Amino acid sequence: LLRNPLAEPYILGISSGAATGAIISIILGFSAIPFGLQLSAFLGGLFTIFLVFIISHRENRMNTTILILAGVIINTFFTAVIMFLISITHDERIHHILFWLMGDLSQADFIQIIIVLPIVIFGFFIIFYHFRSLNLINIGEETASQLGVPVEKTKIMLTLVVSLMTGAVVSIAGIIGFIGLIIPHILRIILGGDHRIILPTSFFIGASFLVICDTLSKVITPSTELPVGVITALFGGPFFVYLLRKKRV
Repeated sequence: LLRNPLAEPYILGISSGAATGAIISIILGFSAIPFGLQLSAFLGGLFTIFLVFIISHRENRMNTTILILAGVIINTFFTAVIMFLISITHDERIHHILFWLMGDLSQADFIQIIIVLPIVIFGFFIIFYHFRSLNLINIGEETASQLGVPVEKTKIMLTLVVSLMTGAVVSIAGIIGFIGLIIPHILRIILGGDHRIILPTSFFIGASFLVICDTLSKVITPSTELPVGVITALFGGPFFVYLLRKKRV
């Protein structure tokens, strides 16, 4: 969508923005309202991507280099906000959230999954429905526009969908970074750039990779469980550096 291999919800700060929204909702008591936590996480992610877009917009076009840098800076800022909120809050639940923020699947119960699953599936089908537009945008925005694709409208709509999906997932699993960076780009190298193939395979293989990382987090240190986000970061960090050097940002 953004035609940059470094663009991913974690890198762009959407995940940390969603987590900030979730923590604020817990502090203010909104999480007790049905869908309050999910809505707060979505709004946090949406606010973050709005900030990133505003910063990176130059002459009616999106500067992808500034986009990545803005995402990294905003991600760092919201991480600091999260740590500040945790340190000043005396609610015992907030301190337990520190582990969850690093990525924790063990706290997700069946009810939470039932709430989030329709959002994720519905969002996936909306994105998949636009695979032709994504293929054309990947070739070039000017070419896509000439062939009838409403480029800016498509970008905004699909970004909103991704923000909603990210917020929903972060609300129950915390921040699990780099899976959206590693899996799609490896599959693109292997399978090519057709989104009709890349989208469903990324969906299922990404989920499988997460399960593998979660299993590793439990067996590496049997005496204590590592947050799954730590494992994905160990894989994703070097891969991000590789893409950064390849992109020559």
